[in-house]
Amino acid sequence: MLPSLMLCVFGITTGEFVIAGILPDISQDLGVSVPAAGLLVTAYAIGMIVGGPTLTAVTARFPRKPLIVVLLAVAVAGNLASALAPGYTVLFAARVVTALVTSTFFANAIVIAASSAPPDKQASTVSKLVFGMNLAMILGAPIGTFVGTGYGWRATFWAIVACGAVGLVLVLRFVPDVAHAPTSAVAELRVFRRRDVQLAIAVTAVGNAGLLMVFTYLAPLLTGVTGFAAGAVAVLLLVYGVGATVGNLAGGRLSDRAPVAAQVGLLAVLAAALVLTWLVSGSPVATAVMVFVLGALGFAVVPGMQARVLGAAAEAPTLAMAVNASAYQLAAAFAGWLGGQVIDGGPGLRGLYLVAAAVTVAGAVVSYSGRRPEMAVR
Repeated sequence: MLPSLMLCVFGITTGEFVIAGILPDISQDLGVSVPAAGLLVTAYAIGMIVGGPTLTAVTARFPRKPLIVVLLAVAVAGNLASALAPGYTVLFAARVVTALVTSTFFANAIVIAASSAPPDKQASTVSKLVFGMNLAMILGAPIGTFVGTGYGWRATFWAIVACGAVGLVLVLRFVPDVAHAPTSAVAELRVFRRRDVQLAIAVTAVGNAGLLMVFTYLAPLLTGVTGFAAGAVAVLLLVYGVGATVGNLAGGRLSDRAPVAAQVGLLAVLAAALVLTWLVSGSPVATAVMVFVLGALGFAVVPGMQARVLGAAAEAPTLAMAVNASAYQLAAAFAGWLGGQVIDGGPGLRGLYLVAAAVTVAGAVVSYSGRRPEMAVR
């Protein structure tokens, strides 16, 4: 079951990440400016932020397996429309449609996977799904960019369509029907009145914002502060992705054992790593090592964050997971804005590391404030 869902996560996430690598080709082929082509990324993020919670609430009463099959079919159709788009408007609309179903699919996939695991293995099970996202970062986006450069950007979407179609067949064959008590959008929304749910989602938003700030401006940090050549950025992004993969799998196991303690501790260590990166940012070798460390620590906290939301919103987990995904997207948007303010009107480019560390400390404080004694150790 998990490999089937991982393949689907890999395909959908590759479709999200790869746009950055084929933007110039889209711009040239469709006769639009690069900034206009860049709006395809913004449209996808907005579609996830708005569409995820809304669609998840509307579909709360539907059985999970038939729902994810329909959502996958829509995602495949959206990528197919992208491959066939005669112009920018159709491509823009296809990207929005694909984004609208993405968060809801991820939320249901996580709930299905976690419900099949013992209570003390939920975080590590979630980490295996997140591994599909890691692979999209490490392999999917670079391969998709290579395909688009060599055979045209439409070929990239055709490859994503093929991946999605295979994933759809595997889901139909191997993913079991999961027991699901039909509910309503109103019933699902009630869970957000609970403080532990609010705090769990707040940890996702605040705890990820610092590292997302550094990741957003990683290329100028590496070239402008450390002095790497532009060609080295792609290699260092791969290093970051490898670190993210290692951290994700290790973090899942840590969070199984001590959910909140692991989360607070990992965020604190991440903040310290950001300060250390600031200190050694003039050294290419030390910075390259810290890129790996930041990727590992940044993704080590993700499975625990997901599992914490699942545990806090046990009676209505799907909508909570969709809102949690939107919180991550909002964190990314905030990180981009705050990073720009730091660069233009604050301590400057290198100062991003210190501001990111402070934001990460705030995430650790939020996480610690929401602890419950029975959650500290399992």
